[in-house]
Amino acid sequence: MSVIQTAPQRFIVALLLVSLSFTMIAGIPADTFPEVIFLPNGFQPEGIATGRGNTFYVGSIPTGAVYRGDLRTGKGEVLVPAQDGRRAIGLKFDKRSGLLFAAGGTTGYAYIYNGETGANAAEIQLTAESSFINDVVVTKDAAYFTDSFQPVIYRVPLEKNGQLTDPPASEVISLGGDYQFTPGAFNANGIAVTPNGRTLFIVNSSQGALYSVDPATGEAALIDLGTGSVSNGDGILLHGKTLYVVQNTLNQVAVVKLESDFNSGTIEAAITSPLFRVPTTIARFGGSLYVVNARFGTPPTPDTEYEVVLVPE
Repeated sequence: MSVIQTAPQRFIVALLLVSLSFTMIAGIPADTFPEVIFLPNGFQPEGIATGRGNTFYVGSIPTGAVYRGDLRTGKGEVLVPAQDGRRAIGLKFDKRSGLLFAAGGTTGYAYIYNGETGANAAEIQLTAESSFINDVVVTKDAAYFTDSFQPVIYRVPLEKNGQLTDPPASEVISLGGDYQFTPGAFNANGIAVTPNGRTLFIVNSSQGALYSVDPATGEAALIDLGTGSVSNGDGILLHGKTLYVVQNTLNQVAVVKLESDFNSGTIEAAITSPLFRVPTTIARFGGSLYVVNARFGTPPTPDTEYEVVLVPE
């Protein structure tokens, strides 16, 4: 028996189908995306960044290699091969240009790659001094890098379309104001930025402190966490007024609710998981968070397993 639908009925059915489609799409990350994504054995990862679509990138600390994978399938392959003398710590992808920025750790360099082909786009010496270029964030007009061994940040200017200047350049911005630097300690680590690019956020690992920073001047203001602390803070991620801080050897992610003026914040929760094995950095996709297990303290071997872990916000 056939059923004839009137125009209003067909319209209602169409709306229901659209609603169902959006519901299914919104639920994909939590429902069907793998909870654990395995990286190549022996990879020794640290940084993670999301790219276009379901793409993610993870860098290798000792080799500079970059792995590109799919968050939905959990599959991937090495995009940037290991290169002598290179390192890959924090990563950030710019969707405008398709460029992937990598902090070069003890090399003192910033490395920039084509996020599609893995080809070298530029290598920029940020400093010749003893340094650990740790993390990177990209704004509409620059990429900013932290240095764990020096009280500075580095600015790499970008064109309006996100492309590098010709030739690529960089400048050093001293951190001032409230910023406290401890010689011989591991200082500035993760970095994040507001959507308008006017305020940077930096975590100091050894102090367990968060700072808001003026990107133009380097003037830093300590964010009052009351009696709270984000000790062992590593990678950070800003979403709205919530700042997620990975606390590596504590095997947790602190959830910090910031006040509108960024002068203070409250640690509202700590995200934990039995799957955490010293997570270092964090990325967000589709309402879920992804952290990289660096497994610091575990002797690395060619057979040591490493992974990316999904946790809900």
